[in-house]
Order: sequence, then C-alpha cells, then structure tokens
Amino acid sequence: MTPVPVFLYHSVSDDPPSWLAPYTVTPRTFREQLERIKDAGLSVVPLRRLVSAVRGGPPLPAGAAVLTFDDGYADFYWTVAPMLSESGLPATLYLTVGAIHPPGAQGAGSLLPPAPMLNWRQVNNLDALGVELGGHSQTHVPMDTVHGRRLTEEVVGCKKALEDALGHEVTSFSYPHGYSSPAVRRRVMQAGWTSATSVGNAFSSAADDPMRISRLMVRSDTPPQVFDDWTKGRGAPVAPFRERAATRAWRTYRRLRAAVGHPVGGPPKC
Repeated sequence: MTPVPVFLYHSVSDDPPSWLAPYTVTPRTFREQLERIKDAGLSVVPLRRLVSAVRGGPPLPAGAAVLTFDDGYADFYWTVAPMLSESGLPATLYLTVGAIHPPGAQGAGSLLPPAPMLNWRQVNNLDALGVELGGHSQTHVPMDTVHGRRLTEEVVGCKKALEDALGHEVTSFSYPHGYSSPAVRRRVMQAGWTSATSVGNAFSSAADDPMRISRLMVRSDTPPQVFDDWTKGRGAPVAPFRERAATRAWRTYRRLRAAVGHPVGGPPKC
C-alpha cells in the first residue's frame, strides 16, 4: 500500500490560548512545512480525490498528500487561507458548528475552551474561495461516548446547520478527538456523510476505510525530521489496520466516566 500523508492541523498562530498551544504551529513553521512538502515532490490533492480513490475511483497521482484542519479557528481565515491561496494548495476545513458565531458575537454552543473562532460570514467567504468545508460535530463531544438523540444532533444537526448556511451539500466529516466506534461510523454514514477522518497518527492509503481515514497530527513539538519522514512515507504505520485493544479499552473507560457525569478530556487520540 502506498502511504498517503493526510496532515492534520488545528491552529496556525504566534499567540494561541495556552490550552491550544500544543496543537498550534507558528505561521513561519507552517510555511516551512509547506516548502518541505513541495521539496519532497508531493502533490497536494483535495480530500475528495483520496475519498474517490478509496471508493474505487481514479487512482491518486504518485506522491499524493492531503491538508486538513480541525475545529474552525479564526486564524484559518487570516493566516492559513492566504498562504494556501498563494501556493495554490487545496485543503479541507472541518468546522465545529456550535463554535461558529455571527459577526460581532461569540459562539457558545461548543465544548471547546475559549479561543478566537470563525464567524459565519468568514465561513461563507472561505466556501466561495473554494476551501472544502466539512463537519466536526455540533459541540466537539467525543462521539463514541454519546448515543440516541444526542448522537443524532451531533451528526445530523451539524450537517443541516452547515448546509443551511452554505446552500449546498456537505459530505466530509471529522470525528472530534479522532474518536469513533462502529456504531458512530454507521450513524455518520446513514446521515449522508460520504467520508470521515480520524487521527490514527498513521498514513492513509487507497485501501483505507472511507469512514475512518487516518491522519498525521502536526503539533507544536513535531520535530522537523519527523515531518520530513512523513513527506517521504516513513515513520508511521499505513492504514488500514485493526483497531488496537488499547483503543477499545480507552473507549470503555471514557464511556464509563461520561455515564457518571465525569467525562475524560485530553488530547486527540485514535
């Protein structure tokens, strides 16, 4: 299986909130990483091309890579989008719908701690510029700890809100924290999402699961050598692979904590 690096970013900023800092790269680092991708001879393709290949469509070009961003921080509009436009690179931005706010107001419908987030006017502008927008749930809850009406609202409500605002279908989903389960993936697919990304800290491939596409998370402390290895298809496993026993055990523990009203926070995991 040819490894396909699907890079996962969160914030690109020189001054992020302290809680977000571990998942933030500076604009200078981000620009350098785009140059490293280019120097490695990778072709950045839209996520939909990877999804098409996974579903048996046209094969990807040699050395394909994908750029994705989670949550919907305001710096995507002011910092990331101009860099991508300058370089002619496509990307997918997954939005936590409850964190998006009207211009001049603040969002209050998500579990994310305070941070500068996009407003709906900016979201529509990004859509007009050709950025692929996807859903990242309604509130950023770990999806595998909710069920029934709450799960439906997170999956279906998120899709409806985005499509009502943008005026067209939205088909790409991303699991908050990378957490999912077979039941969650079935519900996401039933809602009409045709692809979904996790974390995995692994390469994707043309044989990957379209409802659990693996990504490589780029953090503030990702060493340049590790990033270079990723651009060369080294240093991480290649999906698909069986879910780890540790992942299942961690899910069970988090469900129990959520059931007694003491949910577990922490960094994204697969």
